[in-house]
Amino acid sequence: MSNKTPKLYLSGDPSADELLSEDPLALLIGMVLDQQVPLEWAFYGPFNLMQRLDDRLDAHGIAEMPEEALIAAFAARPALHRYPASMAKRVQALARHLVEEYGGDAAKIWTTARNGRELFDRVRALPGFGQQKAKIFVALLGKQLGVSADGWVEVASPFSHEGTHLSVADIDGPSALALVREHKREMKAAAKKAAPVKRAAPVKKAPAKAPARKAPPAKKAPPAKKAPVTKAAAKKSTATTTPAKSAPSQRTPGKKAVAKKAPTKKAPGKKAVAKKAAAKKAAASS
Repeated sequence: MSNKTPKLYLSGDPSADELLSEDPLALLIGMVLDQQVPLEWAFYGPFNLMQRLDDRLDAHGIAEMPEEALIAAFAARPALHRYPASMAKRVQALARHLVEEYGGDAAKIWTTARNGRELFDRVRALPGFGQQKAKIFVALLGKQLGVSADGWVEVASPFSHEGTHLSVADIDGPSALALVREHKREMKAAAKKAAPVKRAAPVKKAPAKAPARKAPPAKKAPPAKKAPVTKAAAKKSTATTTPAKSAPSQRTPGKKAVAKKAPTKKAPGKKAVAKKAAAKKAAASS
């Protein structure tokens, strides 16, 4: 690392930027917080956290303090991040890693690295650092802090390229800060446009009701067994069931049997009357 302490312009606050330039732990914490918040907010966080921890940033102290106390320091208003609890846990994991691997001295990550590949691997192993963030931090060390490990340009590509405004590694003043912010805005818009549209999950149809099963036909009761008929009962049953002979019914006479009518006497005709009258007249004249 160069004996000269460069001036960083990451938070927009002179006191916070001075802390970032002089304290390697503060710079690492700022990089961890640089996620899902404006970068000025992220890099002002270490200075704010130092004030809440009795004006002292120390890897050993952060690693050993109760998790609830560190979360409370992050969550106190104004909160140090949009997600204070998760970021407090991540910063504490970072501090513990530094204590275990480097004795709590954050600067040893790059002052003792033999080459750019080893430097990148060390940064990549830090809690809260992914592939891209590790490249950006190595580029920041090379461009702004004078770290010259062999091969750092290759491992930090494309953020190590000169004349670009891709990341915090390129911020060396207020105008560069505006250019980097504009680039980030464009990248977010492009990523949002390229993201596949999530289709609504198809509405699952309710399973058709199974046809109601017909109840099995009721079993017929077995016919009652007839009691055995004794001989006396059989005779009695025969006597009662044999129909009695009915008297012959008298038939009513049919049409043929209707009584014959007596013959009616015909009245004498006119000739017969005339003859009788003529005979009476002849008898009277004689």
